[in-house]
Amino acid sequence: MKEDFDFIIIGGGSAGAVLAARLSEDPAAKVLLLEAGGSDRHPYYHLPAGFAKMTKGIGSWGWQTVPQRHMNNLQLRFTQARVIGGGSSINAQIYTRGNALDYDEWAQLGCKGWSYDEVLPWFRRAEDNDTFEDHWHGKGGPLGVSRPRAPLPVCKAWFAACAGLGIPFNPDMTGAEQAGVGYYQLTQRHMRRSSTATAYLRPARHRPNLTICTGAEVLRILTEGQRAIGVETATGPVYARAEVLLSAGAIGSPRLLQLSGIGPGADLRALGIAVVLDQPGVGANLQDHLDLFVIAECSGPHSYDRYARPFWSMLAGLQYLTTRRGPVASSLFETGGFWYADTTARSPDLQFHLGLGSGIEAGVAAMPQGGLTLNSAHLRPRSRGTVRLASADPCAAPLIDPNYWEDPYDREMSIRGLKLAREMMAGDALKPYLLAERLPGPEVRSDQDYFDYACRHAKTDHHPAGTCRMGSDVEAVVDPLLRFNGIEGLRVIDASVMPRVVSSNTNAATIMIAEKASDIIARAHGLSRKENSAA
Repeated sequence: MKEDFDFIIIGGGSAGAVLAARLSEDPAAKVLLLEAGGSDRHPYYHLPAGFAKMTKGIGSWGWQTVPQRHMNNLQLRFTQARVIGGGSSINAQIYTRGNALDYDEWAQLGCKGWSYDEVLPWFRRAEDNDTFEDHWHGKGGPLGVSRPRAPLPVCKAWFAACAGLGIPFNPDMTGAEQAGVGYYQLTQRHMRRSSTATAYLRPARHRPNLTICTGAEVLRILTEGQRAIGVETATGPVYARAEVLLSAGAIGSPRLLQLSGIGPGADLRALGIAVVLDQPGVGANLQDHLDLFVIAECSGPHSYDRYARPFWSMLAGLQYLTTRRGPVASSLFETGGFWYADTTARSPDLQFHLGLGSGIEAGVAAMPQGGLTLNSAHLRPRSRGTVRLASADPCAAPLIDPNYWEDPYDREMSIRGLKLAREMMAGDALKPYLLAERLPGPEVRSDQDYFDYACRHAKTDHHPAGTCRMGSDVEAVVDPLLRFNGIEGLRVIDASVMPRVVSSNTNAATIMIAEKASDIIARAHGLSRKENSAA
């Protein structure tokens, strides 16, 4: 590719696809989007229940963590998307934003312009919500946000079990109040996944000023002096007249920066990489939600497990084709909620996802007679990890170290969450649906038992963040306008800029970051915008 562009966007995921669509609204702006992964043509990317295939390798880099030294050296599969649309093409489609206080905390940490009231317009602009249109929600945006169409009766039984523990039903966990349990809103439209690839890129893909390249892995960012001027790909260099926009995610962005000589200088020199900028914050501050789970065996066909068998799978497919309902229309984790492990916490610090089956995700046991899964995650971990290079080879997997449970507080809160999940699943309202708890199982009782169980069965909730931290201090990687400190013409725009991970799933927040960034960039370069700009 020999032509030059105004903007080169690295990564066509949840953030990159938004940027490409928004910046190319101005026909004078020449935009190139480079995505290392492939297309999203496979039907699994569009069927809501296709999520069950995603953590098992489809559309993923196939990475794992380094051994977790505070968890008996457990190594976790760490699914990171490798497909157009990124995480929005392979996640469970759960639309949550975190708590309003998360963003107010960002502002208090020096991220001017990022309080909840200030970012809410970009959340609303993105949405096309089929249920709510109010102070918190919008209609008419690119992203389909829908109520679930395929819940099962056992969901209401779980709500009743939670009510028995004093946890209320909440009809809108992204509205005025986060606490409580209910049906999650989903990034779906007409019972199909609404990824940023379908919601943002598909309507924009025929614009003559937008070039989209899949299967195009960027090897490094090109710099001249202390300015980003383009990227090196397998087919040669491509140059940007205005800016290089890095949107490769909380793992991919620090990885590429380090491959480009931008990161912790001593580490880069040890690998033989010439240092362009010694920036220790690149790849530091990694945060993620660790997931512990309860699985109970069902007393009858109360979950979607039986549809994994060929005959039932065929029936489910026919039902979906004719009615857009049934198991194929389910994200399988469309029920859940937020509550407290620490009763003194400023807002809910636990999140639950009720899985309408067992063995849904890779490494999670399936029940012979079908089961129900309840995931629990501590939302505001104090532990911090890193993303580092294993070698200077751009094809090598990075060293992903979330450093789970380095802080004993995280371990205590995670186990409290698991204990509460067990109480929920043991509620009287669920007794007609469940035979017995199978995991952790009756033998897990002491604190040591819980620790040992977690070190055998914990998994990531797929919410990495923070590795290119935004802030106003000298150690911040990017400033509140997402400009890279020390390298001109370069911005980072994805979940890596979150100074602290939000208290929920991260996809909606990542889309908001990109929406806001697109307006920041448009103002900086005098680009024209559509009338629904939130600026």
